[in-house]
Amino acid sequence: MKFGTKAIHAGLEPDSATGAIMTPIYQTSTFIQHGVGNHKGFEYSRASNPTRSALESNVAAIENGKFGAAFGSGLAAIDCVLKMLKPGDEVISTIDLYGGTYRIFKSIFEQYGIKFHFISMENTSGVEAILNEKTKLIWVETPSNPTMQIIDIKAMSKIAKSNNVMLAVDNTFATPYLQTPLDLGADIVMHSATKYLGGHSDVVMGVLVCKDEKIAKEIYRIQNGSGAVCGPMDSFLVLRGIKTLHLRMREHCKNAKAVVDFLKDHPKVDKVYWPGLPSHKNHKIAKKQMKDFGGMVSFTLKGDHLEDALKVFKSFKVFSVAESLGGVESLANHSASMTHATIPKEEREKVGITESLIRLSVGIEDAEDLVEDLKQALK
Repeated sequence: MKFGTKAIHAGLEPDSATGAIMTPIYQTSTFIQHGVGNHKGFEYSRASNPTRSALESNVAAIENGKFGAAFGSGLAAIDCVLKMLKPGDEVISTIDLYGGTYRIFKSIFEQYGIKFHFISMENTSGVEAILNEKTKLIWVETPSNPTMQIIDIKAMSKIAKSNNVMLAVDNTFATPYLQTPLDLGADIVMHSATKYLGGHSDVVMGVLVCKDEKIAKEIYRIQNGSGAVCGPMDSFLVLRGIKTLHLRMREHCKNAKAVVDFLKDHPKVDKVYWPGLPSHKNHKIAKKQMKDFGGMVSFTLKGDHLEDALKVFKSFKVFSVAESLGGVESLANHSASMTHATIPKEEREKVGITESLIRLSVGIEDAEDLVEDLKQALK
């Protein structure tokens, strides 16, 4: 079954009571039992809910996994993965990653005795140098946020498997339409479903997908025990969003290319970060593991002055200045002061998150209007 068909149908059945083609919103906290322990597979909505279960099955299918789990946010999903570790364990993470991920690693789980190493993963040598008997998790984000670093998932999988280490991949930027990390050897895939999976900037959610039943049982144990689940209405909204994911991603990618073609030759633009550029350091790896190059683009201005960047933000007419990404509308974000503000300045600048860096979530408006908006804002 091809992706678009899976996105619309996989894991979903018409409502048995009414024949409704759309999964109903089971807005209920509990379920009637016909005698003690005699129920229809649902007891209490924290443990499982029919709407959420449909979403979890659907997401697992489009990621080519077997088990899916949905949470109240992307960070709640990350929290679940980290709760699989113990004090004394070590995690190797990419140095360029979402600021919220960095924050939960450093400000919450580090105080419980888990050690984090943040390194460049654009080649495998750095990981191999740090990896030791205490390493239990390798955390990959590719393309990374916001400088679009590309990490070779298959190469990381070989290292992880040969050292009995779990490999988790944040697939938020790529989506399962462009990249399926489980097929490349990852153990767990994480999404902020708030972004492209939902696709309409109207829900906050996270998901985990895996193939291994042992890992899945641990995820479900923590999901139920910690209770950071999403509600049925949010589950319904993301299910609705996934049905058009393949269509939206084609437009995101096409528009991003048009934006990049404009930016890369602009006299006021210094660097452009997008894995589709042949000049990108790991462009060949991106071509190998991705179907296309995504709708996320970052760029810096010549001179790297904050004042110049702020002028651009104030001048946008189509791009909206906001956090988040992956919706149908185009957004512009100043990473240094918005999504990545909790990362120390010296750490940000090591990976290129400078004062003039502007991250664009390129939406599905007409490409000509987006390019024209950038042209007038840069002027």
